[in-house]
Amino acid sequence: MTGRFDAVDIIRAKRDKGTLSAEQIAWTIAAYTQGEIAEEQMAALAMAILLNGMNRAELSAWTQAMIDSGDTLDFSTLKDAAGRPLRTTDKHSTGGVGDKVTLPLAPLVAVFGVAVPQLSGRGLGHTGGTLDKLETIPGWRAEVGTAELMQQLAEVGAVVCAPGSGLAPADKKLYALRDVTGTVDSIPLIASSIMSKKIAEGTSALVLDVKVGSGAFMKDLDSARTLARTMVGLGLDAGVRTVALLTDMDTPLGLTAGNAIEVAEAVEVLAGGGPDDVVQLTVRLAEEMLAAAGITDADPAAALRDGRAMDVWRRMISAQGGDPDAALPAAKEHDVVLAEHDGMLTRLDAMGVGLAAWRLGAGRARKEDAVQGGAGVRLHVKPGQEVRAGQPLMTLLSDTPEAFARARDALDGAVSIVSGAPAPVRKLILDRVDGQSGLVIP
Repeated sequence: MTGRFDAVDIIRAKRDKGTLSAEQIAWTIAAYTQGEIAEEQMAALAMAILLNGMNRAELSAWTQAMIDSGDTLDFSTLKDAAGRPLRTTDKHSTGGVGDKVTLPLAPLVAVFGVAVPQLSGRGLGHTGGTLDKLETIPGWRAEVGTAELMQQLAEVGAVVCAPGSGLAPADKKLYALRDVTGTVDSIPLIASSIMSKKIAEGTSALVLDVKVGSGAFMKDLDSARTLARTMVGLGLDAGVRTVALLTDMDTPLGLTAGNAIEVAEAVEVLAGGGPDDVVQLTVRLAEEMLAAAGITDADPAAALRDGRAMDVWRRMISAQGGDPDAALPAAKEHDVVLAEHDGMLTRLDAMGVGLAAWRLGAGRARKEDAVQGGAGVRLHVKPGQEVRAGQPLMTLLSDTPEAFARARDALDGAVSIVSGAPAPVRKLILDRVDGQSGLVIP
């Protein structure tokens, strides 16, 4: 490794808006992963990339080098219980408030004979983590070895678990560096971080849910569209059928933001009920995932109504040691937020609700922090509904009642009630990006 290239030359090239070769990029990522490039040198390169960008060839090479830094999974030999080849498909969400869609989605897609290896993470900040939610189910475990993963996919059709530490280790190291050097906001680095892990996971098809709005990382449609196009391009370049939906996150998804309360809401969806927006997004993402796997005649909505998805959910939870019938943890204390006057609820800010749930104990500020299983925010109304003065708008849930004041501070200005205002119309699916969408990497 040492001596093939010089880190300072590579930094200078990108600083001066030059183009890096695939060989330079492969050497850089490998040398950094092995400790041959110093942290301050990689920080300088990351800043140069943030300021000057990467073209599509550079970014594809960067992403492949991240994949090559560690292990990859291979599902090409996967077969179902009858010995037939199993197609695989996956979904990734860029994170939002109340986004519990992975929970009903994985078993729903598996109903139709497509395996879903859903490697998920824990929450940090105001967006909840899928593993934090599932870990509120008594007995359920996130850690699944490769052999067990393969067996569960063959027998059940769906797995939601933690990724192995060997997948794209360069990304883990680089992400920690970006977090402390002000380079998190680089779209090329965001896209390569997400896609290196997803491609390393080995699925043959991928659907991206790119959130847009106050409660999302991408606040406006233009930047979200650029990120989506970049990620779709990287997936296609790696031979993975990839499509992205841009979905609204100005308003929380569903009526819950927390951990156990989101699991309960997901189970409602699997039972054929649940909030309309959660059902709509779950069904649409299922349709996209199945189409990406070559199945276009499925009816996911029917599989929610008739209990088939619930059956797979129960087997999926049981296979990882969980008890699907066990009671979920509940918060010890609650505090009800009331409407101050009559009118139409015109806005319920996702960021405000997410921060409130975080301060109540549903999220963490550092990766090592613990979360409260029962903490969160339960919404009683959504924008478009008339409310009366004194009517409950939401209930705050926590084991630590001293957190209620700070949670209410987070909600200051998050709710708008306007007398005589027309009902706002929410468009949940804002755009769709695929290989025909004029992909351009800035």
